[in-house]
Amino acid sequence: MWSEGDVIVRREVRNDGWAWLELPVVVVRDEPDLLATYVAEGAPFTFPPGPEVHPWARRERWQGHGVLMLQRPGESHAVWVFWDGPEREHAAWYLNIQEPFRRTADGYDTQDLELDVVLYPDGRVELKDDELLDVRVREGRFTEDQAHAVRAEGERIQRELRAGHRWWDPFWALWEPDPAWACAAAEPGV
Repeated sequence: MWSEGDVIVRREVRNDGWAWLELPVVVVRDEPDLLATYVAEGAPFTFPPGPEVHPWARRERWQGHGVLMLQRPGESHAVWVFWDGPEREHAAWYLNIQEPFRRTADGYDTQDLELDVVLYPDGRVELKDDELLDVRVREGRFTEDQAHAVRAEGERIQRELRAGHRWWDPFWALWEPDPAWACAAAEPGV
């Protein structure tokens, strides 16, 4: 288990085992049933060399207020908390469908599975990037079975949200990072 304030590495790893995105995240909470990490504004992206270019390859750093990521062991999605505007108002709960996170010596690995479900403060639920799943299958990044499982997870999440079920505490929308974490996460060599 990590301690609050530890800087660790979140890696996006593909089916072929290649980690094509690495970024430093700050540990907010690490408990048996919850790993909460924070991507600070300005956190640098690292794109290890490989056969393809990551979709974010033109970006050098995280932009905006930062993002809090809540994830439970064995769960096929993480809840990303976004804020917007100068007053840092809660913008959305963004359910990023991904492989369950796997701890490593330096942090954790996951694979982003493209499909996302957005829950807005007014209760609207929106599915994002469904069309990209078919593209990823044609590219050979995902199998048809993976795409089917990802869509089933997206449908399950939408049903849960529309029924008013949330596993996370709504308090997280009001959470604020320690200002020192922006500097810690932006240091090279993490």
